[in-house]
Amino acid sequence: MELPVMPPLSPMLAKSVAEIPPGMQYEAKWDGFRAIVFRDGEEVEIGSRTGKPLTRYFPELVAAFRAGLPERCVVDGEVVIVHDGRLHFEELLERIHPAASRVRTLAERTPASFVAFDLLALGDTALDGEPLTVRRAELVRALGGARPPVHVAPASTDVETARGWFSRFEGAGLDGVVAKPLDAPYAPGERTMFKVKHARTADCVVAGYREHKSGPVVGSLLLGLYDDTGRLQHVGVSASFPMARRSELVEELAPLRLDDLTGHPWAAWAEEDAQAASRLPGAVSRWTGKKDLSWVPLRPERVCEVGYDHMEGTRFRHTTQFKRWRPDRDPASCTYQQLEEPVSYDLAEILG
Repeated sequence: MELPVMPPLSPMLAKSVAEIPPGMQYEAKWDGFRAIVFRDGEEVEIGSRTGKPLTRYFPELVAAFRAGLPERCVVDGEVVIVHDGRLHFEELLERIHPAASRVRTLAERTPASFVAFDLLALGDTALDGEPLTVRRAELVRALGGARPPVHVAPASTDVETARGWFSRFEGAGLDGVVAKPLDAPYAPGERTMFKVKHARTADCVVAGYREHKSGPVVGSLLLGLYDDTGRLQHVGVSASFPMARRSELVEELAPLRLDDLTGHPWAAWAEEDAQAASRLPGAVSRWTGKKDLSWVPLRPERVCEVGYDHMEGTRFRHTTQFKRWRPDRDPASCTYQQLEEPVSYDLAEILG
């Protein structure tokens, strides 16, 4: 492979801001795997955010890139899985599997798509030093005839359009808006873009905690919500605490600590069949590997308010932010019904 921009390459990143800034190019914030695609004839490499190749996990995209991308190019974008009108991040996670046969099966069952939003090289010309306005025009020209599963991300320079996207697109599984300076060159690994994400709060039951890697202090609180059957489902964690606060939490939670799991709603967390039937903490995956997933059980009697951006199915998509204890809330009242449900929006209307 001989291209004017070569792998590995760290993608340009975004920093969080509270409001959509004016005077920029706006795009939806895609919820997938960030990827930079390098194509030199038949040679294709899909680089991840960390620089490690994703190529073997998405054989259907390799074929699509050979058929639909310019002969020699470097394209920045997002690998996503789309069906039923929305994005499905959890199905992307399943792709990171050591067995090629499993990857092929999933590629046929839930094929991935690629949403392109930047062009870093075309032919023998490097474009990463050009302003975004030039790169965007070249992207649209070079990929204007692209067909699914390759798409060009919609973009606008109108801030009111971006605000409309922010409120509407969430129902299709997108989690915000990205704003890009119009005159900026591509800056690998630097946070020169801006992202605005949805912010909400929820009251959750604290039913356990994991110890911090540094020692016997709280590393993360394990959060639960009751489903329609009255079962407490594990929905995520809250983990960002100063070290002094981690020690204080051990003392605060000590009266709730259980010596064993008998009677605890997550007592069966180590059983594979139970993990398949319910959301429980401690499920081993390709991401956790041999990591210690043990946790300290607590009587599910305390409620805390947390901040979150959006849900992925029945769990919080990202780590939540602890806000405060809610001694006024009955744990039984902490159900999924309190969560705001975005208005459904068909992703096909975004991708065309």
